[in-house]
Amino acid sequence: MKASNAIVKCLEEEGIDIVFGYPGGAVVPIYESLRNSNIRHILVRHEQAAAHCASGFARTRGTTGVCIATSGPGATNLITGIATAYMDSIPLVIITGQVSTTAIGKDVFQEADILGATEPFTKHNYLVKNSKDIPKIFKEAFYIASTGRPGPVLIDIPLDIQGQNINFSYPDKVNILGYKPTYVGHTGQIKRAIKKLKASKRPLICAGGGILCSKASDELKAFSEKAKIPVVHTLMGIGALSSDSNYYVGMVGSHGHSFSNKVVAKADLLMIIGARVGDRATAGFKLMNENLDIIHIDIDPAEVGKNVHTTIPVVGDAKNILNKFIEKIHSLDTDNWLNEIDSLKISSSSKHIGMKGFINPKQALRKLSHMVSSDAIFTADVGQNQIWAARNLEITGDRKFFTSGGLGTMGYSLPAAIGSKLSAPHREVICILGDGSFQMSLGELATLCESGLKVTVLLFNNNRLGMVRELQDIQVGKGKYFGVDFTANPDFMKIADSYGLMGIRISSNEELETAFKAALSSTKSYIIECMVDPNIFSTL
Repeated sequence: MKASNAIVKCLEEEGIDIVFGYPGGAVVPIYESLRNSNIRHILVRHEQAAAHCASGFARTRGTTGVCIATSGPGATNLITGIATAYMDSIPLVIITGQVSTTAIGKDVFQEADILGATEPFTKHNYLVKNSKDIPKIFKEAFYIASTGRPGPVLIDIPLDIQGQNINFSYPDKVNILGYKPTYVGHTGQIKRAIKKLKASKRPLICAGGGILCSKASDELKAFSEKAKIPVVHTLMGIGALSSDSNYYVGMVGSHGHSFSNKVVAKADLLMIIGARVGDRATAGFKLMNENLDIIHIDIDPAEVGKNVHTTIPVVGDAKNILNKFIEKIHSLDTDNWLNEIDSLKISSSSKHIGMKGFINPKQALRKLSHMVSSDAIFTADVGQNQIWAARNLEITGDRKFFTSGGLGTMGYSLPAAIGSKLSAPHREVICILGDGSFQMSLGELATLCESGLKVTVLLFNNNRLGMVRELQDIQVGKGKYFGVDFTANPDFMKIADSYGLMGIRISSNEELETAFKAALSSTKSYIIECMVDPNIFSTL
């Protein structure tokens, strides 16, 4: 079998039916083999979008996403998307073409050391030196990407290797020396944690993205309800617990809800599950009790205790460990604690504020939450739009919320929405972005149209980089803005029309319902451009 055909066969063996990519000279054999396969190829307009599409696809389907690019600039254009997936623990297999083995190291046309470039933010990467190793490498790559703490794995394949012939046999199993993820938590540590929980008066769970990676939302719900423990979450933990749960509190961190951060400050025990506890989350922990006991559960031992002092570390899979806690815990006496949290929520609640001549993003997102289906998928970009969405969308039922958390990559949400819609064509997909982030991925409107997909795009336009302006306001001084104003924004409605898309521009809250109804009932992708007051903050 020709090696390029073997590559495609490996993908088929892994159940891959859609790949995202952008061809070039160093992957022509692979693309010829794809042409003769049943795998659907989605042609993006920029390689970075291929990685983001694969990310949205993987997060929606709960599997590994695949993207392909040629050597040199094709491969290097993937780098930001790979780093985005690595920071947020998204399983991807990235296939890059490389110059012929005899030319490597000679700085020939479109040569780049993609292994060296991506080593810091891939779980593992391979340079295929022998075509016979292709089946083994692909089997290992998918296994590494999807097990333990998920993440991206890159396979770099020289052009001459792709044209060689091999005897194809796909391995049944994987055995990688030194790679043995821990799934079952240590019994003794779990016992210690249970004892601490039973002694606490104000226990609190902080849920991170690891709950979603582990598919442990049901277990989190069962545990919080049985033990009567309230739950806060990080940005990546949105959706870990339905926001209509009696034990749901809200998001913590620098852009979280103020009452959620106050709850952390009042807790006497914090149970962190599947969270890196990065700087944006720990910003909400600054006022926490200095005697606070912390139980940190994570499948990656490197993350446990890295950013906050941990009283009891438990390494393992969140789903497995939560099941052990459910078995051993009983209902805790937390009624007073829960009542206190409810009082904090009520005292911190704010009313919708009308903004003359502008849309209030808070009101827009809450109204949208009441109008979309119970299994809608939201993809948010980075900037003020991300924080507005994270704070105000109601992620209940089977809804999902995807964003770039760790790396904070602008231009993420539109390609991620495309990947999500391809993964689940029957579900409503809402892409939320700002005018800055939209212009980083405008070309993907062509991918959207070419794929025949229906995605609703909610664009918050304030004619500037709102979040950076906000940071300048805080860090430099009010009114000292530089490099953040867009004085030549395009007419987004004309752009929508040029792609054959539907769209509407609105500037008052009274227009929201009509616009949302039109967008959600449309058979085509629809862009709703909301004109937003340029002076409002992300925490409005």
